[in-house]
Amino acid sequence: MRIGVCTGPENVPDPVSGLDYIEGTVGDLLRPREDDAAFAARLAAAQAAAVAVEAVNCFIPGDIKTTGPAVDNAALDDYVAAALKRAGRMGISIIVFGSGGSRSVPDGWDRRSASEQLVGHLRRWGPPAERAGVTIVLEPLNRAECNFVNSVDEAADLVRRAGQPNIRLLFDTYHMARDNDPIEAIRRAAGLIAHVHCAEGVGRGPLGTIGEDQRPYFRALKDIGYTGRVSIEANWKDLPSQLPAAVAELRRQIESA
Repeated sequence: MRIGVCTGPENVPDPVSGLDYIEGTVGDLLRPREDDAAFAARLAAAQAAAVAVEAVNCFIPGDIKTTGPAVDNAALDDYVAAALKRAGRMGISIIVFGSGGSRSVPDGWDRRSASEQLVGHLRRWGPPAERAGVTIVLEPLNRAECNFVNSVDEAADLVRRAGQPNIRLLFDTYHMARDNDPIEAIRRAAGLIAHVHCAEGVGRGPLGTIGEDQRPYFRALKDIGYTGRVSIEANWKDLPSQLPAAVAELRRQIESA
């Protein structure tokens, strides 16, 4: 498995032993709401980075709704098209669709309708994602952060219904731990998981902060033959000083799982 960190490229000015890639954000790196000049500056920064930029998260901003009565599919698809086009130019392989503010279901809106909306979006976005060489991964979020798509099983069902090869699933050890999402759900999602986030369930620190043993998650990944990316998405006190030890601890837990 390959190890990355969720941060901007400027925050990792030098190579870090064992760190394979950086995962930035759509808003910072792709600038889908800004002009070509703004994107060109971030493209240059990504290309000059000490560690390769291979993924981005925070796909849809909260003011662009993906569920509820205020969804504007045309405006939404224009935004997604711009992001995908620029992701392809930057060499991004993964876009993480967590975006709790965007997909939270408004009060009074039927959850079945919200599910149909989300599946419809994923079906529409699959072909342009494939053309751009990008995989969009749907991320379950814990219930304290979002009221919709909170478990690996729920997300896997939506991905299956979308039926698009470039629409896949992410799981995050932090969100799973917060909501006691069963590890067996990882095995049930075999073939769908294309990206992983990790942090400790208490405090959301990087692995090694309080010593949580997350090897059961990585053991499940090995059981399903997963060999892809695992990004540290954590709260840092001092990223430059903490990152080498965090990468080493994540690698230790993966290898000993």
